[in-house]
Amino acid sequence: MTGQERCADFDQQPTKRQDTSISKGIAQLKAEYIVCSQDAKVVSYDADEEPSSDRILNDVGSNDSGKKRKNKKGKKGQNKNRDNRQVKEAKALCPRYVQGTENGETCSFGDNCRFVHDISEYLSNKKPEIRSEVFTGCPVYQSIGYCPMGFKCRFLSSHLDGLKLIRRDEEDYRKFLDANHEVNHISGASKLDLVKKRFPFTKSEEVLEIIDAIQQEFRDSMEAAPEEKEAETTDEKAPQVVQRENELRTKRERQRELCLRYKDTRYFAQEKKQLDLRRKKIVSPLTTVGNLPYRRLMRKLGADVTYSEMALSVPLIQGTNSEWALPKAHVTEYPGFGVQIACSKAWQAAKAAEALACHTDGHVSEINLNSGCPIDLLYRQGSGSALLDNPARMIRCLNAMNYVSGEIPITVKIRTGTKDDHPVAEGLVRRLVYETDVSAITLHGRSRQQRYTKMADWHYISRVADTLRACEEEYAEKAERERSQRIQFVGNGDVNNFEDWYKHLESNEAIDSVMVARGALIKPWIFEEIDAQQHLDKSSSERLDILKDYAQFAMEHWGTDEYGISQCRRFFCEFMSFFHRYIPMGICERYPVQLNERPPNWRGRDELETTLGSTNVADWIKLSELFFGKTDENFVFLPKHKSNSFATA
Repeated sequence: MTGQERCADFDQQPTKRQDTSISKGIAQLKAEYIVCSQDAKVVSYDADEEPSSDRILNDVGSNDSGKKRKNKKGKKGQNKNRDNRQVKEAKALCPRYVQGTENGETCSFGDNCRFVHDISEYLSNKKPEIRSEVFTGCPVYQSIGYCPMGFKCRFLSSHLDGLKLIRRDEEDYRKFLDANHEVNHISGASKLDLVKKRFPFTKSEEVLEIIDAIQQEFRDSMEAAPEEKEAETTDEKAPQVVQRENELRTKRERQRELCLRYKDTRYFAQEKKQLDLRRKKIVSPLTTVGNLPYRRLMRKLGADVTYSEMALSVPLIQGTNSEWALPKAHVTEYPGFGVQIACSKAWQAAKAAEALACHTDGHVSEINLNSGCPIDLLYRQGSGSALLDNPARMIRCLNAMNYVSGEIPITVKIRTGTKDDHPVAEGLVRRLVYETDVSAITLHGRSRQQRYTKMADWHYISRVADTLRACEEEYAEKAERERSQRIQFVGNGDVNNFEDWYKHLESNEAIDSVMVARGALIKPWIFEEIDAQQHLDKSSSERLDILKDYAQFAMEHWGTDEYGISQCRRFFCEFMSFFHRYIPMGICERYPVQLNERPPNWRGRDELETTLGSTNVADWIKLSELFFGKTDENFVFLPKHKSNSFATA
């Protein structure tokens, strides 16, 4: 049912005042906006802060058992193993001819090329142009005076004269491009070196050898001294055995030398760029929805610091395209852009950090180690929150990253622990002060067991912050040296408005800043509220303008060809899966609404507001058609939560 049909249906239904007394977990709305019908119910949302990443599921693996469980509750829970990959063009234009034939470039594959070479033939089979109610011409061309999609663009007529592509004057184009381009691109040659295992991880090999030597010396010291065995003559051993023993002996001598040289030093200490998070407005790393267009939108709406989606270390080391797309950022994100990685072992952390330091073009403010992700697949492999159960390994990962990252600071994001009744963050922070050189620690006030249910424990966050400052003072006294700057401490969890932000920040001077996650997805203008220090009730048209900006940024990032538009529409729907959850302040009896409060079925103050608040994915797709034109028959989108009706081809 579309928003318009639903509004007409609302008008025909009687409204009566429901019980608006404060009920736990229920948002209190004004009676005239509550829809009272036989199927009236409280809207239900999934408890997860962000959608599970299809990329992570593909990279890490599927469910161990491989068995599908029957869902007895019907339309509840998550749609596991979603496949939202979009269909590409059946007859695509050869990349050599996308910008036409004026440059004289020809395809080296000739007749064996699987793409179309005849531009007229391609245009005759191409899908019709997009008729958008918002964008009358190609938004990318209007933004930078040049469309990288060329003849493949679905807004082609706005930059085509006959069979000749139009572009602005080179000087104007460069001026626009300087203010609007993406950074941290890895070159094709560098990526191929990673794929072919030709990249020399020089620093990683050095630090891993040091770590291994110190570990081996510790293992030897823990073992009982072996009894003296009678010496065996070498002529009784095979030459291969003698050679292997000699190699092992040489290796152990090398390890002892390294251990003696580095065991009493901070071998990982490096000069780093200053990291200042004090009272900065920070958006949390978010899987799937925390993509480049969303982060760019958040910077426009007042955010100071953004993070990439969590990248997996091994695919980064292997040069995987999908993983190297994650460190890309818009030029407006730097300074204040961090890359987050996940790993389970020191060698993965070291090599991923070294690859990032070498292959990004200097637009990275920090590399963050994810030690809090609750996803089962990562936890079973020892990544994410599994590192909380193995602090020694986490410390080795952080020290290895610090050794190889050059001037880029290393930071870490943790949870309170893995079990509800066994918080470990306080003890872990003490070790991080004494045994690492991390520049910042972010603490999410929930355990892995909680995932995103129940309220974040800000009392514990404050206690950990105090412990951190006390440990820093102790370290300065015992080591007789102070850090170049204090470790930045950031709290995270259940921040949905400016009152939450200031309450947590001003409750304890030891907390440098507060990170926002779901609050910035549901209400992207939250940082405007923080600056204004008041609640802002955005009208439906103002919220539509926010979606317009997101659509613009999406097309500039993914492109305006057939596949790019499908990607834009898919991620627009992913964004809407959170954005629709905003409950307008004007229809509430009690405000602010907390993140764990759910509204009854409601209608908005106008038809557009009702559609923007719809839980039906069909309405999200209808909204996308305002920006990306009519939905193609090949478009597929499966929402994360089963209670949202969904549409597929």
